[in-house]
Amino acid sequence: MKFLRTLALAAVAAPLAAFAAGAELHLDKAPVSFENKSLQNGAKLFVNYCLNCHGASYLRYNRLKDIGLSEDQIHDNLMFTADKVGEQMKVALQRDEAKQWFGVAPPDLTVIARARASEFGSGADWLYTYLRSFYHDEKRPTGWNNVVFENVGMPHVLWELQGEQVAHFAEKDDGHGNKTKHFEGFELVKPGKMDKAQFDQNVADLVSFIVWMGEPAQQTRKQIGFFVIAVLSLLAVVSFLLKKAYWKDVH
Repeated sequence: MKFLRTLALAAVAAPLAAFAAGAELHLDKAPVSFENKSLQNGAKLFVNYCLNCHGASYLRYNRLKDIGLSEDQIHDNLMFTADKVGEQMKVALQRDEAKQWFGVAPPDLTVIARARASEFGSGADWLYTYLRSFYHDEKRPTGWNNVVFENVGMPHVLWELQGEQVAHFAEKDDGHGNKTKHFEGFELVKPGKMDKAQFDQNVADLVSFIVWMGEPAQQTRKQIGFFVIAVLSLLAVVSFLLKKAYWKDVH
């Protein structure tokens, strides 16, 4: 019996220990905005820089009307892989070809912001930090690496906007004679089309759009929720007053 109890505790503790031993991520807080201006800019960036390889097949183009775009604007400026506004946001890239080129097929991004949430931060925080953390690495097939996702197969598609940066690392002793590599910072060696503030804002808009894609009705749902809570609160007050009125003569 004691053996079984020990075995059960070990089975529970082993995954927790492995989880705790994983590398800690330092994520920047994503300044997510659901204003139409930010979402429209994010949609433009997504279509031009992400939709070439990554699909958003759980979202249809006509849903972009929710962020203030007309059907003509969607059709003329954002539709490169479809003919009808009611079609899904898919890509023409074949999964087997993508796997051959990048080592793994690029994932669908419709709900990626939810999938990347962890104890280190939200999925938006992960995406915001990841997209700003590419650095030049001659050892990688694409010439790029990433501090958040080491040895990632994805190239730095936003490099023309951000520029080229290198990462500085330092080896530190963990106290047990083991050397570990610690990230110290980036150095911009080739400027891009945007300065740091402009690039960070555009990445924030892109991340905001990706978060919005995961649940386009999120803002409406929250507004309805607040309205329902307000109505229930009012009913609670009215019910309390009625109760006092009905029972005032009861002793």
